Amino acid sequence: MATKVFFLMRLNDHIQYLKNIEATLEKKGNFQGTDHHYCKLGQWLYGDGVNEVIALQNNKAQEVFDSLFEPHKRFHTVSKQVLEKKQAGDEKGIQIAITEMYKISDVITQKLLDLDALA
Repeated sequence: MATKVFFLMRLNDHIQYLKNIEATLEKKGNFQGTDHHYCKLGQWLYGDGVNEVIALQNNKAQEVFDSLFEPHKRFHTVSKQVLEKKQAGDEKGIQIAITEMYKISDVITQKLLDLDALA
């Protein structure tokens, strides 16, 4: 049961990161983002997450876990672009990048919920 809670904690970590980006976009913060290895979700993906998913002994959970790396890295790239476009005053660029950021965020959210369901 603890593992299920852990997947939801990782989902919360992702949502908090996204809220920090949103606060900066709304000029309510000065979050500049991190490398995808250093956020809480990234630390888990590249750290304890590997063993936690192996411990489930579930091939589908392993596939879902493995499929998190690319969108997570992409999310960090795009969210950084959003912040850069905001700083540059590129309103059209912001809208395009923010749409992509939310699409990728939805993918990450769904994968974490899938892991929770498989735990």
